[in-house]
Amino acid sequence: MTKIRKGLAVDRRQFLAASGGLLAATLPGAAKLADAADSANPLPKQPAAKPPGSMRKIPIGVFDPVYKDLSLDAMLDKVSALGLEVMEIGTGGYPENHHCPLDDLVADRSKAKAWQKKFEDRGIRVATLSCHGNPIHPDAKHAQKDIDTFRKTVLLAEMLDVKVIVGFSGCPGATPQDTQPNWIAYRWPAEYAQMQDWQWKEKVIPYWKEAAKYAREHGIKRLAFEMHPNFVVYNPRTLIKLREAVGEEIGANNDLSHLFWQGCDPVEVIHFLAKQGALFHAHMKDTVFFPENVNKYGVLNFAFETADLDKASETFRAVGYGHGAGLWKSIIKAYMDVGYEGILSIENEDPILAGEVGVERAAYVLKNVRNELLGT
Repeated sequence: MTKIRKGLAVDRRQFLAASGGLLAATLPGAAKLADAADSANPLPKQPAAKPPGSMRKIPIGVFDPVYKDLSLDAMLDKVSALGLEVMEIGTGGYPENHHCPLDDLVADRSKAKAWQKKFEDRGIRVATLSCHGNPIHPDAKHAQKDIDTFRKTVLLAEMLDVKVIVGFSGCPGATPQDTQPNWIAYRWPAEYAQMQDWQWKEKVIPYWKEAAKYAREHGIKRLAFEMHPNFVVYNPRTLIKLREAVGEEIGANNDLSHLFWQGCDPVEVIHFLAKQGALFHAHMKDTVFFPENVNKYGVLNFAFETADLDKASETFRAVGYGHGAGLWKSIIKAYMDVGYEGILSIENEDPILAGEVGVERAAYVLKNVRNELLGT
């Protein structure tokens, strides 16, 4: 189960009354979880470390794949209507490039500037470019496609003065003969430790040293890795391991939805990454737990489809639907306290509040929490 900091819970009934039912229990075990939180964690007072108005207003935006069925103009109209200030745009890899014709933009600076102006005309800034792929995939064709996408993304970021590129660390095979990635997160029996050491020495570190050098040569000094299962960087420790081996260009896309189920304390993670100078980007996505299934099956029992929820231990949810507003207020406050310079990028993969609805609900929570912290 997720370790929640003492004193950070919010009374479920009070929040529901204030939000018009925003966190209504719609999933297996949700009512039990909320009732348990009510009795164990009374509504705390939230002492402000800094007076209202003295903290940075962190921009709130959205990652564009959620609007994959809309044209660029239609998407921008939706995002503008929500009052969002920034966007994270996919350039290829697993999320694809639904709104960014990467090859065309890199080949023609005037097209790239015209593309960027579409955002600016609606008061939206392109804050980050994302190419979530696997450039160290053992299939050479797969790897080369993601390598090429990364390099083109660097060129576009340089052209548009975008400072952060988001992606995955990738995962190689475990031996030179492998044709598929092999995620090794446990170093026993001994052959697994040997394979993991080979991965890092022969594949992971050499590739990212060269990639970071290429980015640096083009003025890009922030490569934000999403700490994600099935990739070699999947938690703060593995992120720092790669940063220490490669250089200061390596940092985090701090998507807490992948860290909640690993038992991480979100506020501790934010302070730890900031202290390392490695907090570059933040996905806003929640995770809900179903206690009765966690108790039976453990946390390595994730579900992505609604049909699987009855037996799931956890699944992704929009911000505020896995953890209460009190915890999310503490999370945003932690970002403000450490002087985080990035954005809060909503990524909706909620199997229940799908698509635009999940974005709207997450934006509602985040904007209200931010306003409260800023005293506005």
